[in-house]
Amino acid sequence: MERKRLPDYLKRGIIDTEKTRLVRSILKDKCLNTVCDAARCPNKAECYSKNTATFLILGDTCTRNCRFCNITKGKPKKPDALEPQKVAQAIKDLNLKYAVITSVTRDDLPLQGADAFAAVISETKKLVPDIKIEVLTPDFEGIEDLIDIVADAKPDVFNHNIETVQRLYPTARPLAKYQRSLDFLKHIKERNNKIITKSGLMVGLGETFDELKQTFDDLKNIDCDIVTVGQYMQPSKKHLEVIKYYTKEDFDTVKKLAQESGIKHIIASGLVRSSYNAFEVYNDTKY
Repeated sequence: MERKRLPDYLKRGIIDTEKTRLVRSILKDKCLNTVCDAARCPNKAECYSKNTATFLILGDTCTRNCRFCNITKGKPKKPDALEPQKVAQAIKDLNLKYAVITSVTRDDLPLQGADAFAAVISETKKLVPDIKIEVLTPDFEGIEDLIDIVADAKPDVFNHNIETVQRLYPTARPLAKYQRSLDFLKHIKERNNKIITKSGLMVGLGETFDELKQTFDDLKNIDCDIVTVGQYMQPSKKHLEVIKYYTKEDFDTVKKLAQESGIKHIIASGLVRSSYNAFEVYNDTKY
């Protein structure tokens, strides 16, 4: 099957400014990874120009095999013990007010990386006391003790992506479980209802509007505060094909369905990603 042509509205130009070069320099100096690069995010240049980036901790190799994701799969290297301090210093150097921390999935580690998230939060708040921190974590195989390690470090926003509708899990996320991700988000609220919960999904994999509505209903039933929806874009021929490119009118329908489900904060458009404009979205939850 011939790959569908990327619509013009999903194309982003190259931005190369003093600010983008500063971000790249700081990341390179501290040998840090970003999901911006690893996942080929289309908003990378815009975010770099705003002096921000989504930090990717625990290496650049994932133990899962999600068929939509561009991050390298395989046997990861041993984590850098100094990474929490390096991330904290980079956040200070970038003068960030809001930082997003995510990771590859590390099913191979005893605590699956939960302790690393907690350490980054702790080290960053020591160095930048007024910082707001959002974490975007793997599912930790649904182990509540591991979820609690991160929740007890008190991130301001705890994000875990549902990614797609339930029917497509065996195709898109064969090592994940739809209900497990819902239970994950539910447990965060039960552990600490002051933490803002967030989830995201991509569209264009063949889901129906009815299936999206059911997903929004499921997220509302566990009191998920923020939901992001963006267009899936095939990273390479090895990845899942795009079944449909959503139009602006389609995304208007998506927003309407989420609002009908009772989702408080829905952000949906072609270039939306989990951490895109995360600070602005966080601020919107305050009103």
